[in-house]
Amino acid sequence: MKLCLASNNPNKIKEIRAVVPPTIALVSLQDIGCDVDLPETRGTIEGNSEEKAAYVFEHYGINCLSDDTGLEVFALGDAPGVDSAFYSGSRDSLANIQKLLAELGPDLLREAQFRTVMTLFWEGKAHQFEGIAKGRILEESRGTDGFGYDPIFLPEGEVLTFAEMSLAEKNKFSHRAKALRKVADFLAQL
Repeated sequence: MKLCLASNNPNKIKEIRAVVPPTIALVSLQDIGCDVDLPETRGTIEGNSEEKAAYVFEHYGINCLSDDTGLEVFALGDAPGVDSAFYSGSRDSLANIQKLLAELGPDLLREAQFRTVMTLFWEGKAHQFEGIAKGRILEESRGTDGFGYDPIFLPEGEVLTFAEMSLAEKNKFSHRAKALRKVADFLAQL
């Protein structure tokens, strides 16, 4: 089965390829000749995920898998949420982390979760799958692997941040891996 991943983010592609069954030929947007920034105008994680997958299917005629992920910090009313990638006003992970840590300060509770919604646009129909990783926000960054907020996110019950884990360790229980396992289960039934 051939499936387009609606992303050119090398970190996401690497993370998802590590979990996708070998029976699925995963291709990127670049592989299908799509060089546009996919629309993300719906204002929710679910909406943005569906919008990207539908765009690829409608314009390129290929089954597509897209995801949208947000870091939801409960003390901040689930912010940055859908705006996680541009929280500081740009796609700069360090600036986003600095803004988040400044907003939390020392007094607010730090419970948070990463939430991913994957949309599989298959044969013209959208199917959504959610994955959640609960944890808390640290006061300073730890680790150099991963991307985004991984250096400040400590998963529940763990001693390492996502940025301190290998990809294989992270994929045991990350939000994206949980959603992707649901996608794989769905595809296995086709």
